[in-house]
Amino acid sequence: MREEVYDISGMHCAACSASVEKVTRRLPGVERSDVNLVAERMTIVYDETQVTPEQIVAKVEKAGFGAKLHQEKQEAAPVQTGEDPEELELRRKERELIVSAIFSCALLYVSMGQMLPFGLPALPLPDLFSMHTHSMNFAVLQLMLAIPVLYCGRNFFINGFQALFHGNPNMDSLVAIGSACSFVYSVVMMFLITDDVHGHVHNLYYESSAVVLTLVSLGKFMESRNMKKTKSAITALMRLTPDTALLADSGKEVPTSSVKAGDVLLVKPGTRIPLDGVVTKGESSVNEAMLTGESLPVEKAEGSEVIGGSVNENGVLYVKVTRVGEDTTLSRIIRFVEDAQGKKAPISRTADRVAGIFVPTVIAIAVLAAVIWAIAGKDFAFVLRVFTSVLVIACPCALGLATPTAIMVGTGLGAKHGILIRSGEILEVTHSVDTVVLDKTGTVTKGEPAVTEVCPAGGTAEGLLTIAAAVESVSQHPLAAAIVQAAQEKDLSTGKRPEHFELLPGRGLRAALSGRTVLAGNRRLMEESGVDISALSEKADALAGQGETPMFFAADGALLGLISVADPVKETSAAAIAALHKQGLRVVLLTGDSRAAAEHIGALVGVDEVIPEVLPEEKAVHVQKLEAAGRKVMMVGDGINDAPALTAATVGCAIGSGSDIAIEAADIVLMRSDLEDVPRALRLSALTLRDIKQNLFWAFCYNTIGIPIAAGLLYALGGPLLSPMFAGAAMSLSSVCVVGNALRLGTVKL
Repeated sequence: MREEVYDISGMHCAACSASVEKVTRRLPGVERSDVNLVAERMTIVYDETQVTPEQIVAKVEKAGFGAKLHQEKQEAAPVQTGEDPEELELRRKERELIVSAIFSCALLYVSMGQMLPFGLPALPLPDLFSMHTHSMNFAVLQLMLAIPVLYCGRNFFINGFQALFHGNPNMDSLVAIGSACSFVYSVVMMFLITDDVHGHVHNLYYESSAVVLTLVSLGKFMESRNMKKTKSAITALMRLTPDTALLADSGKEVPTSSVKAGDVLLVKPGTRIPLDGVVTKGESSVNEAMLTGESLPVEKAEGSEVIGGSVNENGVLYVKVTRVGEDTTLSRIIRFVEDAQGKKAPISRTADRVAGIFVPTVIAIAVLAAVIWAIAGKDFAFVLRVFTSVLVIACPCALGLATPTAIMVGTGLGAKHGILIRSGEILEVTHSVDTVVLDKTGTVTKGEPAVTEVCPAGGTAEGLLTIAAAVESVSQHPLAAAIVQAAQEKDLSTGKRPEHFELLPGRGLRAALSGRTVLAGNRRLMEESGVDISALSEKADALAGQGETPMFFAADGALLGLISVADPVKETSAAAIAALHKQGLRVVLLTGDSRAAAEHIGALVGVDEVIPEVLPEEKAVHVQKLEAAGRKVMMVGDGINDAPALTAATVGCAIGSGSDIAIEAADIVLMRSDLEDVPRALRLSALTLRDIKQNLFWAFCYNTIGIPIAAGLLYALGGPLLSPMFAGAAMSLSSVCVVGNALRLGTVKL
């Protein structure tokens, strides 16, 4: 099976996307075909032995749409040269809308100004165009005012009738049929005026044909403008990479696209770092907010990794490029967000199924309503009005936009906060999670050993730490590095190094320092060397019971003290778990640590259950047990060694630094190593689903109420008959409301 993404052109509403899905799913060997109306993209999974890409394109084109294989962007941020095509199209629509509005207002003045209700006086009009004295002139003037509006709305006729002839009628077909019927009927009535002036001059519906187009165009314009905003997250990310980079060796400014891995770039203060790399020289603080959601600048020095697209704030940096093109963090984030926005949520399938049969059903209802009123003895003008109103009010746009707009805004909002969500399906499913399973190392804890306690046997803590750091500076062990780091942070490093040393595997090391024999290691080393550790033995046992590693230090046979090293809990872990409890979730700590150590960490952060002494390959089994017990599990881990467990869970969530995220392993990637983003991701899912449900409710509700009114139900009960103009206004408003409601989601604070 092969999965491909195609760019689809010519879609105007949910009926269009449903048609593309329908024709492609009928092809032999096609397992799945999902079309996203907003992203204008089709994701198709097919057996390449039964169908070819050429056959897929041909099938889509035969249905009246354009299709071409989606090209992945080679650069993270291709800087646009010239005008943005979307912006140009929006401006064209705006110009045509203004022209339509001017002529429509003039047309309404001429046609309706002579027939004001409630006994109001007619609006002034030259006698030359009076409907009573010069009826033909009155009709011709309306025709001349309607033609520019019809020209500006020509795409409705082109697309609508084209879709109709291809057997896939859409929203444009409804508008085109309704407007064309009103216009043609008015032209016929105009030629009959000479036979019966007073009978036919009142049956002109030029204003309906024109004003409907103007109102629908207004709705489409507002919809397009708002849709542009829903794509703002991707656009903002794509603009992060500068189009040029400064080579450090030659000082030349070259296009970013020509930079190769291994090149060294000079990054000046206040400019963006062009590509991912490692700092070879210089110190600065770098703002990574747009990429990781981390609000505070991160300090960078020699050896630090930097992300392309982040802003160098105050120092000069020399950066050796490590990743280019599609491998950069920014490119991967863009691809991640684009994939999420191109994939469907399960909830949208209901709306799509309805949209697929909606337009033909509406045409049938319009014809049926017209026939019933004709049988009831109504004249052709009345029947036409009902027919047109039903066609115009029944817009499937709102249905089609309800889900993808909310997903685009939701995934964009997540990306802005450093929360990357793989698909609309995951965004929808996440809210149903009731159990969060946390890996310990690197998730609840920092993942790096650090000194937690310094207990001198006699002298000062500073003196003990100074000697310990000097001795441990020759060791490559992570615990030794933690002690050296602690001394450096307190400015206790004297620069002294042992004259000679001996590593003792499984016990520690022996070194000669300033004429003294210093031992550094565990209880076994001290006992073998005859050092009395009874003064700190109980303390060591207590620390070991908490999962910490106590290390003894002695000089010339006398105990100097004890330094304990552990993987400390992150500052935000307890608050994050409290936030999860507030959302009603059960939190489980899953770790390979001993029971005593795991329960100590669990008590510190407040989890509900601790599952200790679990091998990495067993983590998935424990997740599956929870799933089998009916729990909906989110597994939160580092995304690499927790991959099986992440896959087994309902939702896999990788927590890791922005420069080394395990994008392929998880459904959700948290760019910051901050557990507080887990409750934020859950809240984002709940908010997005609520937004989708609101949109679908209003879309269904609008059509359920609107169609019977347009068909004349109120009129039959003694009420008014809906005008096609009001039907057009209501239809446009429904789409704008749905998109506006989705955009409102983007203003929410997570």
